[in-house]
Amino acid sequence: MQLLSSFAGRFDRTGMARNVVCATPKIASILAGKIGGGDMSVGKGLEYWVAILTHADLPVLKKTARDLNALREDEKKLTAHSVAAVIARDPIMTVKLLRYLQQHKHKIQTTEVIQVEQALLMLGIEPIFSKVPPEPLVENVLKQNIPALSQLLHSVHRSHLASEYAKDWGVRLRDLHYEEVRIAALLHDIAEILMWCFDPEAMLEISVIQQRDKLLRSRTIQEQVLGFSLLELQHELAVQWELPQLLLTLMSDACSNQPRVRNVVLAVNLARHSANSWDDPALPDDYKDIAELLRMPIEEVVQMIAADAGIACDINHPHD
Repeated sequence: MQLLSSFAGRFDRTGMARNVVCATPKIASILAGKIGGGDMSVGKGLEYWVAILTHADLPVLKKTARDLNALREDEKKLTAHSVAAVIARDPIMTVKLLRYLQQHKHKIQTTEVIQVEQALLMLGIEPIFSKVPPEPLVENVLKQNIPALSQLLHSVHRSHLASEYAKDWGVRLRDLHYEEVRIAALLHDIAEILMWCFDPEAMLEISVIQQRDKLLRSRTIQEQVLGFSLLELQHELAVQWELPQLLLTLMSDACSNQPRVRNVVLAVNLARHSANSWDDPALPDDYKDIAELLRMPIEEVVQMIAADAGIACDINHPHD
């Protein structure tokens, strides 16, 4: 794969990985195998992909790179707020920035940083372009695999939509830190998005199986094809990258009894189910759960969502 071919470039002449965070013994041995000329493709598994994604240059969307470069060329428009607005639309660029920040945080740093604009204020705007450059480009990486590129862009759009739902509901719930739940919703499926970049053939196989048998659980199919679930991969990446604990909590479905996490989970569910169709059979339950979260009549919730989406949906109409 094109992205994996650049992996060796992440090591210096001493054989040590650049920008390395603390690795587990097994991940360290995988990296050592790569350095020593070993075949990392043998026995691919969870630890293999954690090692790859930890040290790889994560690709970003072409629009992200174009918009950031345009801001850089116009000093009047180059502000932390304007740069954050561009980065915050791209889940890969967002996690790329947070990963770098965590790998290079000062020992005296005691507060967790989740918000993009806050991260930019800490690092400085200009260093972002050299330390966390908006490259390579997703569209270039997958230019030979248009079906995978289409699926990846679909996943990114769904994540962005979920983030907007979470932000809107956070505002309605008077969450003073609604940007945190927005970021959590944006990154909720980041492992899936990254695997579309780095192992598109496996992800296409998972998609084909899902379309063929819609009763099979996604986790079961992922374990069958990859040997692990994307949820497991995401958890291990979060630990390896030392992402802020607050972000891990907000992204964890297991903590959905907490109102802010519930916001994220329901936003992700609505975005995923509506992406299938506005007649998806899971949507009525989504509407009921959202109504409970926002303490609104379900009819008003349906009207609110329909207005945002530009569609009309009757909760009493059967969803086949």
